[in-house]
Amino acid sequence: MAVKILIDSASDIDLDEANELGIELIPMKITFEDGEFSDGVDLSHKKFFEKLVESTALPRTSLINEFRFEEEFQKLTADGSEVIAITLSSKLSGTYKCACKAAEKFGGRVKVVDSLNASAGERLLCEYALRLREEGKSADEIVKELDSQKHRILVLAVLDTLLYLKKGGRISAMAAFAGAMLSVKPVIGVMGGEVKLVGKAMGSKKSNNLLNKFVEEKGIDFNMPHCVIWSGLDDSLMKKYVSDSAALWQEHISEVPAYMIGSTIGTHIGPGAVGVAFFAK
Repeated sequence: MAVKILIDSASDIDLDEANELGIELIPMKITFEDGEFSDGVDLSHKKFFEKLVESTALPRTSLINEFRFEEEFQKLTADGSEVIAITLSSKLSGTYKCACKAAEKFGGRVKVVDSLNASAGERLLCEYALRLREEGKSADEIVKELDSQKHRILVLAVLDTLLYLKKGGRISAMAAFAGAMLSVKPVIGVMGGEVKLVGKAMGSKKSNNLLNKFVEEKGIDFNMPHCVIWSGLDDSLMKKYVSDSAALWQEHISEVPAYMIGSTIGTHIGPGAVGVAFFAK
């Protein structure tokens, strides 16, 4: 019996990449002032950031409801296959609960995994699921292993601006103004399923050093999926970070996988962010 893997677009995997990987994508809906879009389908990451910087108001992201999951599960199980659905953290969205409700109608053929993560963290869990499927693991075995290992995944990133956190009401206008004046760069992390502020520093160099300090403390398991990430229309900050931080990976890998952050997290952090996602040792 075939095992199909379904993931939502909060993973920053778009439709083209999903097809290349051999997985199924269910997109989040993103609403800007000029209409609604399907994340990663008719709204690319690049187009999202183009619209974000031009927009006066933050876009709205809608959860994937039970009906949409049920439709997708119906299609995927029609040939007798089992489905593993990996979702955005249940602490960030109601998407996981909607997937679980839809899965109840399929007699155990659909299993739902709460990634307890977002963006690259969700992506890495999906990559691990693909590895397990290639090893011939059953759906139950894959789900058990994902639930066991997902708590090791960390996503840590330096933000270039506080503007979008202010727009989203996460910080006050005064704090954003003071941060900009002082060139404060916050370091955030997805931990325990939630986005948290883990530190802040003055200027890009000190903030990158702080980011690397957190990464070194946890330790990257290079036997598991890992990557660097960036947001915005320009990857130059990411490339500079990879070069400046060569000591983190030069003895382990020849090239660091790099991916662009999409709309779910990008809405709140804006362009210019650089981060690392990995399974901690």
